[in-house]
Amino acid sequence: MIHITGAIAIDESEIREEFIRASGPGGQKVNKVSTAVQLRFDVANSPSLPDDVRERLIRLAGSRVTEDGVLIIDARRFRTQERNRQDALDRLIELIRKAAEKPKTRRRTRPPRASKERRLDAKRLRGETKRMRRPVQRTEG
Repeated sequence: MIHITGAIAIDESEIREEFIRASGPGGQKVNKVSTAVQLRFDVANSPSLPDDVRERLIRLAGSRVTEDGVLIIDARRFRTQERNRQDALDRLIELIRKAAEKPKTRRRTRPPRASKERRLDAKRLRGETKRMRRPVQRTEG
């Protein structure tokens, strides 16, 4: 079991890992060893996630979630398979922790009277500056 928060824990059997060849540095070994990890987690059908966390996780993951509701995380930052596995798992845990946080509800507030007055004073001053730039109107009489 992988413990995410006090209430959420995921069974290792829900996570599938696939090893693929990584591009980038590695010398002669780079074309022989599959060091990159592609971690797959079925968000849509996971019994470990509450419904609200599932919805937030799908929204947070964005394009990393397939149409079937499977989250795919690619890890190819490191040269060793083990460090890439740990990196992918850490990223999954961090993503689920973010999704588990309940967003704060927004309370509507009104601007204070002083800020309204400051805004109107600034508008008046700006208008006065522009009025002073106008050409002088001569009255004939």
